Amino acid sequence: MEQDMKPIITAVALTGAALLGACAVPEPELPTGRALFIENCAACHGAGGRGNGPLAEGLPRPPADLTRLRAEGEPFPMVHVMSYIDGYFRQDDPAPVMPEYSQVFTGPTLHVDTGDGILTPTPQPLVALSEYLETLQEG
Repeated sequence: MEQDMKPIITAVALTGAALLGACAVPEPELPTGRALFIENCAACHGAGGRGNGPLAEGLPRPPADLTRLRAEGEPFPMVHVMSYIDGYFRQDDPAPVMPEYSQVFTGPTLHVDTGDGILTPTPQPLVALSEYLETLQEG
């Protein structure tokens, strides 16, 4: 009798697995850092990040050259860049030109070591954009 049940148990298990797979909701595809840059930053900073975007001329001060965020011989300042984009490091700027993106770059979080050894939940889009900016660095 036990031998006769194996094919039935296997069939039930496979059917259950197939049904669960069919019901699974696919994870939404997260935008790449490059896509986020083009959508949110290139208008002012330019496609190459040099501060020469089509809207740059109309601003009260020129946008930063994002190809020069890393000091020579130093690691890329990932945490500082993320904090600047988020608006944290610009709170005291009396005449901000760049919008605060804390409400734009939200979503699933990654745990990032912000330099104190503590993993801090950080929005994945903010991390992706910052990692893309790191690829633009020259010198």
